[in-house]
Amino acid sequence: MPENEQEFVVSDRRKFRMDGDTLEHVATAEPDKAPEPEATQTAAPGAPEAANAALSPTPQDEDAAELEPEMPTPSAEDAAASQKAYQATAERMDDLMRATNPGAPHEGPINFDRVIQSLYVTAIVQLGLNTPAGQQMRVDLMGARHTIDMLGVLLEKTRGNLTPEEEKLMQSVLFELRMSFLEMTQAIAQSAQAAKAGGKAGVGAPGLPGIPGGPLPGGKIKL
Repeated sequence: MPENEQEFVVSDRRKFRMDGDTLEHVATAEPDKAPEPEATQTAAPGAPEAANAALSPTPQDEDAAELEPEMPTPSAEDAAASQKAYQATAERMDDLMRATNPGAPHEGPINFDRVIQSLYVTAIVQLGLNTPAGQQMRVDLMGARHTIDMLGVLLEKTRGNLTPEEEKLMQSVLFELRMSFLEMTQAIAQSAQAAKAGGKAGVGAPGLPGIPGGPLPGGKIKL
């Protein structure tokens, strides 16, 4: 080896071998330079994949980061400015709609009752209870369950902050929708049993549009 070249020793800083045995650390020597602290060392090129893997995010960490994105928090000034601009734009849209459709009723501002009624109507449609007579019923049980659960969350989060009328509306809506959900699931289960017993769909039970046999108790629910 030429005299002007200096020898470098690379140490393995892993604490354990792949088989679980401990490793004896060898001090890394570099001329005229002290070794870096342990906390600031990174895996050297060519190090075993097991050592480099510890420095990379795991798939679970990446999934958690995707599920919980960091939402920027606006300042009070930005929030007020966006609300003002939004309100002005909404009012211009209302003026345009009234000019385009003279005599059309003005719905007015959104309030708590309208939010609940909107979710109620959504669940009714998902349960197929607004299907006109003679038309095929389309039922989205998972969607209806999601909407009903949303109403349940709203009830819990607003508890103690509702007027007696709003509390009564929430309780009535949830009761009616939950009972309708139970009736629909029972009707579908009975239809499946009747179809299995008869050997084909619809045998032995009056047909329900969109569902193989089994009439649905009740009908559309009104508030």
